[in-house]
Amino acid sequence: MAENHYENPPLTISKIGIIGAGVSGIAAAKQLYHHNPVVFEASDSIGGVWRTCAYNSTKLQSARKDYEFSDFPWPNRDDPSFPTHVEIVDYLESYAKHFDVLKFVKFNSKVVELRFVGQQGTTQLGGNGGAYGSPLPGHPVWQIAVQPNGSQNLQWYAFEFVVVCIGKYGDIPKIPSFPHNKGPEIFQGEVLHSIDYCKLDKDAASQLLKGKKVAVIGYKKSAIDLAVECAEANQGPEGQPCTMVVRTLHWTVPHYSVWGLPFFLFYSTRASQLLHEKPNQSFLRTMLCYLLSPLRRGVSKFIESYLLWKLPLLKYGLKPDHPFEEDYASCQMAIMPENFFTEADKGNIVFKRSSNWWFWKEGIEFDDNTKMKADVVILATGYDGKKKLKTILPEPFRSLIEYHPSGIMPLYRGTIHPLIPNMAFVGYIESVANLHTSELRSMWLARYVDEKFKLPSAENMLEQIYKEMEVSRRITRFYKRHCISTFSINHGDEICEEMGWNSWRKRSWFAEAFSPYGSQDYRLKN
Repeated sequence: MAENHYENPPLTISKIGIIGAGVSGIAAAKQLYHHNPVVFEASDSIGGVWRTCAYNSTKLQSARKDYEFSDFPWPNRDDPSFPTHVEIVDYLESYAKHFDVLKFVKFNSKVVELRFVGQQGTTQLGGNGGAYGSPLPGHPVWQIAVQPNGSQNLQWYAFEFVVVCIGKYGDIPKIPSFPHNKGPEIFQGEVLHSIDYCKLDKDAASQLLKGKKVAVIGYKKSAIDLAVECAEANQGPEGQPCTMVVRTLHWTVPHYSVWGLPFFLFYSTRASQLLHEKPNQSFLRTMLCYLLSPLRRGVSKFIESYLLWKLPLLKYGLKPDHPFEEDYASCQMAIMPENFFTEADKGNIVFKRSSNWWFWKEGIEFDDNTKMKADVVILATGYDGKKKLKTILPEPFRSLIEYHPSGIMPLYRGTIHPLIPNMAFVGYIESVANLHTSELRSMWLARYVDEKFKLPSAENMLEQIYKEMEVSRRITRFYKRHCISTFSINHGDEICEEMGWNSWRKRSWFAEAFSPYGSQDYRLKN
């Protein structure tokens, strides 16, 4: 790196900057190793949300072999138990040390601002057919302001290309809005978001929950895990039940087996994904999807029948009104903790369905005119990842983050925004295994940066993105999430073809059709 001092501000110049050292940032740094990237991490360690947004009981929702880098298997990858968040952070640190990635990371370095200093109109539609410029033009395109911990001074860096890996989770909580005089300010108890709860150690968390009337707002994975921790802290005669306030129900699964069959058979093989619509499919493929639609719905019903038999969803009024496949297609399927319904059966977890609620001085009031008293209200209401991006991106790019009306960030191959030059986003597309998703796109990104292939025009990239959005809109009501789970293999095929790889990665046609795709299938081979 060379020092270069402009009038305002003094700059440290390098080729590639990466923001964030979570799963995606480490994956990107490893693939871009030969460019000596500079990685900015706001905290004092790698791991991202696995370190900063994990409860004491947080575990991975999949097996180890489904959450590993292609060239760094877990040492105990055949262990059937789900690894804890501590084990995952240890695995990520081992990976970063093995590939000597940590030397690129500047810890305790929070990115607070980006400035675009490249040529305006680089990717404007129309001119030059919307042609996309060189990823490494030979001069800085972005300036990044970094604030080290404990310092009021900003350090400025300049890069030809920037990779944003700060993710959609953590940092900025999504807080519900309330009517006037019906918000947390009138509540006499304690209100916190799950991000605040994550920062508590085990003793502090137990002290917060024990013997208290606790309301957990939400019914996704973080809310479910939190309710279990609350129930475990309230064992015995002095314990109080935890109330889950549920607005939208989602299907949950106890494990990855359905009526004795492995779950991957239904959604994670080429044969199973033939039942589902994908972008860019031919007329014949469209007709095949239409003809096979009864089978696709039958698969969903088959899984639902098992879940209704295995879990007491009807008993507690927790059966969703929508098909299982809609939750899977929007990456909202959650693994239910083993003791969740055991605690519910003991009365330690209770449920309240409500479309709308607000505070009163002693607790929560619902739209059916009922009230509940509470000492603690925990909002497991998610995070505002787009706001996190908007706080650092300048205009006009800030306004391009969301594509209305879906609200999805338009990313080609889940990585490149066609209208934001010399920048990539890794970790903003969801699938069954997000580590694998991030690694494959980092491989693709490294080859793009090395100009092993050219991107299509901005118009053509946008057209591809809109096709993916339309597929999601047709297959699930929860389409406002960039999830590719039902056509993930096809997405991988298109990435491989663009990189010049063979898209069929298995050793036999039988395995190609009926075995699941994972990170090991994309280990470097041509």
